[in-house]
Amino acid sequence: QVQLVESGGGLVQAGGSLRLSCTTSRLTFSRSVMGWFRQAPGKEREFVAATSWRDGSTDYADSVKGRFTISRDNAKNTVYLQMNSLTPADTAGYYCAADLVPTGQIRRTRTAFVFWGQGTQVTVSS
Repeated sequence: QVQLVESGGGLVQAGGSLRLSCTTSRLTFSRSVMGWFRQAPGKEREFVAATSWRDGSTDYADSVKGRFTISRDNAKNTVYLQMNSLTPADTAGYYCAADLVPTGQIRRTRTAFVFWGQGTQVTVSS
């Protein structure tokens, strides 16, 4: 079955950086919109960023725009999330997800993403 496996989470001080990776298998990666979501304790899972296969377009939540960068390597079936200038508000479980929409349109809604990873924890200390 399709698998998405995140890695790269950890504990970092405010102002620091982390790079998350999500490696996929048995997924038509090159035709999948790939996204990152996050969920803090007691909060709903929220959209962070996504990248489309169609034209390399990207989309970011306002809260991370200018600090986070999403990228993909189709040869490695892997999507990345480079996170800079981290703050305690970025503390959450981070989840990779795949949307198989045929048009390659980026959609921010959780229900659009049909495959999910198990998540990786990011903790930012003040």
